[in-house]
Amino acid sequence: MCDTCGCGDTHLVPVEVKENLLASNQRDADHNREHFAQAGVFTVNLMGSPGSGKTALLEATASLLGGEHLRALSGDLATDNDGQRLRAAGISAKTITTGTACHLDARLVHRSLHDLDWQAAEYLFVENVGNLVCPAIYDLGQAVNVVALSVTEGEDKPLKYPTMFRVADLVVLTKKDLLPYLKGVSEEGFLRSLRQVCPAAATILCSVTTGEGVDRFCQWLQSKRQEHRASPAHHVTPHEHVHL
Repeated sequence: MCDTCGCGDTHLVPVEVKENLLASNQRDADHNREHFAQAGVFTVNLMGSPGSGKTALLEATASLLGGEHLRALSGDLATDNDGQRLRAAGISAKTITTGTACHLDARLVHRSLHDLDWQAAEYLFVENVGNLVCPAIYDLGQAVNVVALSVTEGEDKPLKYPTMFRVADLVVLTKKDLLPYLKGVSEEGFLRSLRQVCPAAATILCSVTTGEGVDRFCQWLQSKRQEHRASPAHHVTPHEHVHL
């Protein structure tokens, strides 16, 4: 149970307090957004379940784009395991250990920026805490939201956790190489569920084991970064705020 937001449990966090927390977070997110815009750094909020392949996707991205162009903040309840993997892949990375909180918020991100040479990067990835609920609620100041969904999680996850997928600009279906070994799931089944919940989101099927789809992910990032830099509104326009 998250001791920051109560995971929607109004017995633990009254609605008024929750709204105040979200309003405060939005101010911090807008402040972060100004920093990112001034530095020309394209920031990605990478979300997904534990084991969905978020870290592996970043490792593969570093091999194509070059780790020197990437920075990462890695959120987890405990350990620096993912941070160690990212640094081994050539990405300067800092771990944000939340203890019991099931998501990152804008203030945690802002504090961690002081310990990372993020301004020298082209891309800053915020690898959020593994969770398909709370991370979707908190704006971090990012330019885009990417959700990693492993084929091993099942076709119904977008239907069961619609809030997460509705904020996605891109859904990366990971571990595609395992599809032939999974009973009762198919590529079309995943795409059908995603079309019902987030028809506007782009979708890329990916396997870091075979390398399939990683180049498309990198191309998507480069295209979105160019669009973002060309947009006159990118300095002040936050991602749509989502309430449960």
